[in-house]
Amino acid sequence: MSFLTALISKFENRANDEEAKAMEAYLKNLFPLYGIKAPIRKALFKETFNEFKPELSRDNVIEIVYTLYQKPQRELHYCAIELADRFLKKKYKVTDIDFIEKLITTNSWWDSVDFIAKHILGNYLLQFPDQIPNVIDNFSSSENMWLNRSAILFQLGYKDKTDSQLLFKLCTTHKSSDEFFIKKAIGWALREYSKVNPDAVVSFVSKTPLKPLSEKEALKRIK
Repeated sequence: MSFLTALISKFENRANDEEAKAMEAYLKNLFPLYGIKAPIRKALFKETFNEFKPELSRDNVIEIVYTLYQKPQRELHYCAIELADRFLKKKYKVTDIDFIEKLITTNSWWDSVDFIAKHILGNYLLQFPDQIPNVIDNFSSSENMWLNRSAILFQLGYKDKTDSQLLFKLCTTHKSSDEFFIKKAIGWALREYSKVNPDAVVSFVSKTPLKPLSEKEALKRIK
């Protein structure tokens, strides 16, 4: 039995139609689901990962991720990105940016894109900081909104390593967007940075005509 076969079999055995209906509604009925809540899903994934870890290699992990992403059920998409994060962290290759972009722009919705932006794109660019200017400029200027959002959010876990000038530049670039997910991303990214440097965020917000939602979200933690 392969990792894929074992994982899918476990999910099929734990499928819950009633839970699936509620979860599908929460995701705007964009994806079918097995109806497996996050704690159970993560436990099943961890169990399967540990069982097959000795057999996994970089090449077959990427192949498994792509295969899972082709399946309709949303829980399998979550497992795909969790597998990529768990197996490839600190072991990325420079050329993996094409793989990462594919993850962001396939089956795109906030629940997958936000994880990829913070954990996968963010860790890739920590490993290859020299790639930040080119990658983030390309993502920020893309016509794909989810790449724009990822560019704004990739530093979410950086804390005091955050490049504030880049963050403020990205927020300024997209400040006039009427796209809900961009307005929220700007506010979220600024709010996270306010945990490290609240004065800088207050100063930026006071000087920059942000959308009301972005400004509200940015200042949430600042008294």
